[in-house]
Amino acid sequence: MPANFPPIILASKSPRRQELLTLMGLNFKVELKDVDESYPSDLSPAEIAVYISEQKAKAFTANGEIVITADTIVALNGEILGKPEDRAHAQEMLKKLSGSRHEVFTGVTLAKGDKIHSFYDRTEVYCKPVAAEEIDFYIDNYKPFDKAGSYGVQDWWGIVVVQRIEGSYTNVMGLPTEKLYNELLKFI
Repeated sequence: MPANFPPIILASKSPRRQELLTLMGLNFKVELKDVDESYPSDLSPAEIAVYISEQKAKAFTANGEIVITADTIVALNGEILGKPEDRAHAQEMLKKLSGSRHEVFTGVTLAKGDKIHSFYDRTEVYCKPVAAEEIDFYIDNYKPFDKAGSYGVQDWWGIVVVQRIEGSYTNVMGLPTEKLYNELLKFI
């Protein structure tokens, strides 16, 4: 690792975020806090992602450690597609994403003591049209109930349905690693 980072806490249960930090060569431990993820209704998708990320960071009182929190939002024509409540909700979201262009925003917050810094990244994702049977296959086999927009770009949906992305691939996975690395260098 080129930079000498202080100890890092990743405040996320997301296996994808944990894998990405590991691939970045960062040493970290995972700590979780329960946080209310509701947000004011007048925020844009980017502002929502940053707002929730900051709420997660404020739950920590780390001293010498850097706390990294993140929140990913999928937006389709201004509509926020969060994590699905159930199978029918996942089907509804995936049907909306079929044959469309949507945006993925990830808000990231770095916190250490009283110092806090937030940023976000935005990626456009283009999906081919998908039949109802394919949506059912995806839900049955990949169980996307813990993912914003009901899909993971790193699994079948991303490999078969996503035609192209404009922006950061890792942002769609839930953590814009290239931007995070640069922001960490400035933060320390």
